[in-house]
Amino acid sequence: MGKIDLTICKEGLQHNIEKAKENHVIVPTFAQMQDPSKIPEKVKEKLKNTGLWDVNPLNLFRISWKNEAKEFGGLYQDVPNYVEIPSALSGVPCRIVAMAGKWFPTGCHKVGASFGCLAPRLVTGQFDATKHHAVWPSTGNYCRGGAFNSKLLACDSVAILPAEMSKERFDWLKTIAGQIIATPGCESNVKEIFDKTNELKQDPSMMIFNQFEEMGNPLWHYNVTGRALADLFEAVKKPGQRLAGACFTSGSAGTMSSGDLLKERYPDCKLGVGEALQCPTILNNGFGGHRIEGIGDKHIPWIHNVKNTDMAIAIDDEDSQRLLRLFNTPDGEAYLKNELGLDQELIEKLHWLGISGIANILCCIKMAKYYEFTADDIVCTVLTDSAVMYQSRIEELNQMHGEYNAREAVLDHNLHMLGLKTDNMLELTYAERKRVHNLKYYTWVEQQGRTVEDLNALWYDTKGTWDAVHAQAAELDELINEFNEATGVLKNL
Repeated sequence: MGKIDLTICKEGLQHNIEKAKENHVIVPTFAQMQDPSKIPEKVKEKLKNTGLWDVNPLNLFRISWKNEAKEFGGLYQDVPNYVEIPSALSGVPCRIVAMAGKWFPTGCHKVGASFGCLAPRLVTGQFDATKHHAVWPSTGNYCRGGAFNSKLLACDSVAILPAEMSKERFDWLKTIAGQIIATPGCESNVKEIFDKTNELKQDPSMMIFNQFEEMGNPLWHYNVTGRALADLFEAVKKPGQRLAGACFTSGSAGTMSSGDLLKERYPDCKLGVGEALQCPTILNNGFGGHRIEGIGDKHIPWIHNVKNTDMAIAIDDEDSQRLLRLFNTPDGEAYLKNELGLDQELIEKLHWLGISGIANILCCIKMAKYYEFTADDIVCTVLTDSAVMYQSRIEELNQMHGEYNAREAVLDHNLHMLGLKTDNMLELTYAERKRVHNLKYYTWVEQQGRTVEDLNALWYDTKGTWDAVHAQAAELDELINEFNEATGVLKNL
């Protein structure tokens, strides 16, 4: 176990080249996703007439954190889209900046993680677009990203996700995915997803892209998300300010790899992993169902570099649900404007926070309180998706609790944000990190066929595993450029 396998399969590669030529597909490089100024001008000209969510292969070039915040015709900007949470809202003196996933195709950054998993097998021919179905096991957004990328590349896809995920996810997938499989349970029922995946694996035409173990996921987040967060910090920092922390709730743990890059560039940066209090696997080997869609799955993902994680933070799912209504109802917005004095632009940007994005912000607040961060400190995170994906959840909450009102807005802000404490947190010692890492054994060795040697390598051989994978972007870009040269699509655009 170590680097991503980039062995060339000539027959599959030739089929993929022909398929790409037939469907006018150009594959973007990691360098272009990091720095869109490297994207060819003739691609940018075409994008001026392309919608963000259009099923158009050119939208592969919008797998970037630096898209303009436009639904149609947008190009790129130097600084990623972000939301800064002011102290009046957070209750802590440090700055909290959250990079927004809303302006990716599909409205979620998971389109990038799925690209990171698919691209290596596509440009090597290991995945043959003429005979394989791309299977995307997920707790919601990853299978959306995978199905979208598959559609752009004219590949057949199978989306697997829990039956209790939001209505918006299923409605959208019906228009994109070749097949949708709803497995029993909620967000944390990943074992059921794995069982269905292993069943499908018996069919050789089904190729699995499991985000929880595919190293293409951390490869993409380290090189693209990590780079974008560093660019964001450099753009917004003021004299004397430092990057003090980064927090990411863990679903597949892909975004945690962006923290690996941040810790290399800013050695004092603390890296926190979040999970639901109702399913505190990292915190105390716990389990259970919860409502923070996209995170917390009763296991430790294979791709989580636990040894590089400083802190575990559990967030009560009730906090995220209450704040979802605060940020997305008229009485909530009136409170934010009239009582907190937030400007209208920021109030509208709070719609960029989906449920897991809210949880990420809460993790940042708890970390800031624990370490007593000051106005000279910046904590960063990402917003996986936006409230667009949860309008049905807001309506369900309204039906459950009654229509939102001004009194609830005051209570929710004070109880579920300002009132956060430093409980249900754990600063990870070496021994604690090793305990969390060892939990991988029960999922990945006992159930999913990994070896103890592979497991130990993730802990003891950082250079041969994590560092080696992170460095593969350059090698993969060479293969992508060769692929595009062979199709001739870019040349003839």
